[in-house]
Amino acid sequence: MALPLIIQGGMGVAVSDWHLARTVSQLGHLGVVSGTALDSILVKRLQLGDIGGNIRRAFESFPFPEIARRVWDRFFIEGGKAADQPFKMAPMFSLTPSQALLDLTVVANFTEVFLAKEKHNGVVGINFLEKIQMPTLPSIFGAMLAGVDYVLMGAGIPRAIPGILDELAQRLPVKLKIDVAGTKEEHVSRFDPVAFCGGLDFIPKLNRPKFLAIISSATLALTLAKKSSGEVNGFIVEGATAGGHNAPPRGQMQLNEQGEPIYGERDLPDLTKIAEIGLPFWLAGSYGLPGKLSEARALGATGVQVGTAFAFCNESGLDPKLKQTVLEKSRLGALTVRTDPVASPTGFPFKVLQVGDTIADDATYEKRSRICDLGYLRHAYQKDDGSIGYRCPSEPIDHYLKKGGAIEETVGRKCVCNGLMSSAGFAQRLKGAAPGEDAYEAPLLTAGDEAANVAQFLKPGETGYSAADVIAAILAPAPVA
Repeated sequence: MALPLIIQGGMGVAVSDWHLARTVSQLGHLGVVSGTALDSILVKRLQLGDIGGNIRRAFESFPFPEIARRVWDRFFIEGGKAADQPFKMAPMFSLTPSQALLDLTVVANFTEVFLAKEKHNGVVGINFLEKIQMPTLPSIFGAMLAGVDYVLMGAGIPRAIPGILDELAQRLPVKLKIDVAGTKEEHVSRFDPVAFCGGLDFIPKLNRPKFLAIISSATLALTLAKKSSGEVNGFIVEGATAGGHNAPPRGQMQLNEQGEPIYGERDLPDLTKIAEIGLPFWLAGSYGLPGKLSEARALGATGVQVGTAFAFCNESGLDPKLKQTVLEKSRLGALTVRTDPVASPTGFPFKVLQVGDTIADDATYEKRSRICDLGYLRHAYQKDDGSIGYRCPSEPIDHYLKKGGAIEETVGRKCVCNGLMSSAGFAQRLKGAAPGEDAYEAPLLTAGDEAANVAQFLKPGETGYSAADVIAAILAPAPVA
């Protein structure tokens, strides 16, 4: 398998959906689907009536028809739900997920990768966050059932994932240590592919996908290369201008006048040391411009990962109205991207576009009633009685405090889960909304610093641009000064 020059970032919730990944892959590069919250995305697509019939087609290719049928029967609504009806929610994950939730998660990840790979020979990857741990094992298995070529993971130290890929490829049971606050005991999630599939003979042959770790320092790269449970196949070296979650600055957190983390020389990755490890690496963070690919390769990189430029192209899963808002603000030079140190419940700095009628807007944020009904960024903790509970700094404050959380951890936290879901066009109707009332979860837009410049991809007279336009720009030489 030839190494890709361009990796399309696995962004947000359903922004890097199968359509975008498939397009990039067909153009000869690594298309990547976002693996975040695919169970909830599938549930909502089914309740919208499976527009276009794509899910039905994927389900018909799922190797265990009875499992797919159960998921379909539980959530599919012929013709789609009524506009004023809320979505039925997927169950939230715990250390002991139900069989129904495992079924849903495996099928959802299979479906997204299957559609991205359908009817072409290009390579497709899936991107996961290390911080979202409990769905990881069944999610990877579902992606591998569909023949995923690469697994990418960041937002943490994913040392266990390479070995898990090895074991799943051998159809062995796997486990993953889960972070649980308040205890030194080891807690794990488990997944047994033989038990899930009803016997070893029923499991199709599984290829072990290549594993790319998303990192921000040579120290982390060296740790993963030496101490991971299996083979790491490369690194994506992400700078502080990249979208989504950013690594915190090294040392004590300091903020600028806008309340953003200050990054300095210590936060620049040592590319010489990374290159000395001997594994391929790609550079990410403001590399979606002409000349940047050549610049990256001159620094020893195999290529680049680009997210933000693809996030606003025609093929991405971002809500079309939000795309137009961002493109217009970019065209006018009026778009601001803020690195918010507290927005995400993960505790990682998080890039947020400052756009009205989103929860980046203070008035919109303040009027929202806190609720945690998706739960992907919940933290596990040990209760006084020894059992495991779950809490999120973005849930109702009194709930969080009763669960042993600290009040300072709730300040400025935003519901990233619902905000990103809304950005992809899957906004949940608010509880208690009156009939006919336009009351839905507000979106939260995340993208890298280059979002301010995405209008550069627009051709004269056009209101949108394609993934092919982005790739052409990346492959183009630097403009002559």
